[in-house]
Amino acid sequence: MVQLKHFGELTADTSIVIVSNKKTKLDTSVSKDVISYHTKFHKGEEKFDFLKTTNGFVFFVKEDQKNEELRVAGSKVFSYLSKENTSVSFLGETAAILIVGEGLLLSSYQFIKYFKDEKKKTNGLNELLFPTEISQKKLDELAAMAKAVFWARDRVNEPVSHLNATQLSEHIVALGEEVGFNVQVLQKSQIEALKMGGILAVNQGSIDPPTFTIVEYKPEKSINKKPIVLVGKGVVYDTGGLSLKPTPGSMDVMKCDMAGAACMIGAVYLAAIQKLKVHVVVLIPATDNRPGMNAYAPGDVVTMYDGTTVEVLNTDAEGRMILADALAYSNKYKPELVIDAATLTGAAVKAIGTNASIIMGNADDKYFELLEKAGSETHERVVRFPFWDDYGKEVKSKIADLKNLGGPNAGMITAGKFLEHFVKSPYIHMDIAGPAWLDAKEDYKGQGGTGAGVRLLYNFLKKIK
Repeated sequence: MVQLKHFGELTADTSIVIVSNKKTKLDTSVSKDVISYHTKFHKGEEKFDFLKTTNGFVFFVKEDQKNEELRVAGSKVFSYLSKENTSVSFLGETAAILIVGEGLLLSSYQFIKYFKDEKKKTNGLNELLFPTEISQKKLDELAAMAKAVFWARDRVNEPVSHLNATQLSEHIVALGEEVGFNVQVLQKSQIEALKMGGILAVNQGSIDPPTFTIVEYKPEKSINKKPIVLVGKGVVYDTGGLSLKPTPGSMDVMKCDMAGAACMIGAVYLAAIQKLKVHVVVLIPATDNRPGMNAYAPGDVVTMYDGTTVEVLNTDAEGRMILADALAYSNKYKPELVIDAATLTGAAVKAIGTNASIIMGNADDKYFELLEKAGSETHERVVRFPFWDDYGKEVKSKIADLKNLGGPNAGMITAGKFLEHFVKSPYIHMDIAGPAWLDAKEDYKGQGGTGAGVRLLYNFLKKIK
């Protein structure tokens, strides 16, 4: 993990990032050539530039940019660093430095554990050195944010051969031991005793058992009298079941189908590290979805945890089946708010691409406004979709209470209406199918699992009053 520190004097072997405006004065810690270039840079139109020196680079970033442009500038800095361990020192405007540092730090992530060649197991960055004007508290929060996002990315990038439902729960237990939140893992026999028919149905095609993981982070003097419940879809691999996904391409990256679980655990992990005074419960139903064994089939009728009967029309609509049981279980906490996150529908990706998550629900507008603000600040943006009762008619079954598939249109909304049925508290559904996984590298978000939602939800929790 990259170290974040304060520096006293610049050393000759560090690269330098100068985040500045026209009025910024550079002292004698940098050379006259750098000061001269800095003046020239601010007279030009470019917002990013660099000098190659004998010891490394000096990067120039104009401070008067949007925060997201500053993050992307940080990712550009990282792209120039060598593959050897490198130190980077920051100079200039402190508020903007933190944003550039965020982009640089997030860009340093690599999923490299399976390379045989040890030379490939370096990301070119050793430490980030910040001016003393930036508080240690801010540096600690930045480091914790990266740690939580990287944890989520690691889980999403991990192949199912190394991350089944049981192994996912073990990773969560380890986090609880590290930061002190309570973790309870329900095994298959306990899930059966609870009659969580949705989880058990999806798991019927697998040789690996399901798990249902319950996390509770309850600090002393928490500001909310009722908990916020976060529910994350934990399908560790999705073949589509008997409604097998078509190939090529559609199944290749389905190890990412537990990104909702990674998102929610990453967010509460970060909240616990930072000791937020918010009572949070996280529920993670987990299994893979396969066509083997006694796999559930289209036409089956499944009785869910709350007694609702569901007609299965497509076994690839499995995420809502396991989420429904978890959402119904959330009712026991009588929460202030329930939010779920899931890579739930291709319809969400078709609607708005990979640039944002779709949100919808019946919660008070104030929660949506907080979520939208949190998304804007982190650039993990959300787009609110309608949630009219009309869409609920699409998931009514002729032979059971509900069916697990709506009509041909607005699939992301009909899925949300299906899930709403199981929640008695104010509810927000997040479909993160677009931003949770990127097939090609994209600035600081990288390639593969992005950890989408961790920064968004942590920022949201910070705003709860």
